Amino acid sequence: MTIASPKTPLRANVSREEYQLLQDLRQRSPAQQPLRPKLTLGDRISDKVAAVMGSWPFIIIQSLLLACWVSLNVLALIKHWDPYPFILLNLMLSFQAAYAAPIIMMSQNRQASIDRQDAQHDYEINMKAELEIELLHDKMNLLREEEMVTLLAMLREQQQRLQQLEALLQRQSSTTNPEAAPPA
Repeated sequence: MTIASPKTPLRANVSREEYQLLQDLRQRSPAQQPLRPKLTLGDRISDKVAAVMGSWPFIIIQSLLLACWVSLNVLALIKHWDPYPFILLNLMLSFQAAYAAPIIMMSQNRQASIDRQDAQHDYEINMKAELEIELLHDKMNLLREEEMVTLLAMLREQQQRLQQLEALLQRQSSTTNPEAAPPA
């Protein structure tokens, strides 16, 4: 049985670089997720703001507040603190957008970084599995080849024995019955 040294792959299907990568991946415990850095106060705040502003309750409350603001300033029930072009409302919404957009972007950038780490981790696990499967295929092919060589050797040996038996039977039949022997 031919066994490849641990530094070289069994077959050409797995390159040296892939084999080295496989060895490196075997040293790690792939089931563990990559370590996440501890969240700073700013990270936690940006995540909370993004979670709140991206929710239906926020949209509903914001819509109700805007409807109340506009209604109270259009109807003459009370003194108008922000008459019709609603400059103060516009200013407040602009401030909200000016602060919300960068905070949400910070949260998304951090999440994108986590997603990249997860994707890299998944890639490494998949690469390891693929390389392990290729090596198992190579080992199975080697075992099949060895089995075929052994079976062919056994078949040749059986054929030789069969020929020897035929020759022995022929000699015995010719010595016991000389007329039945085929002409030479």
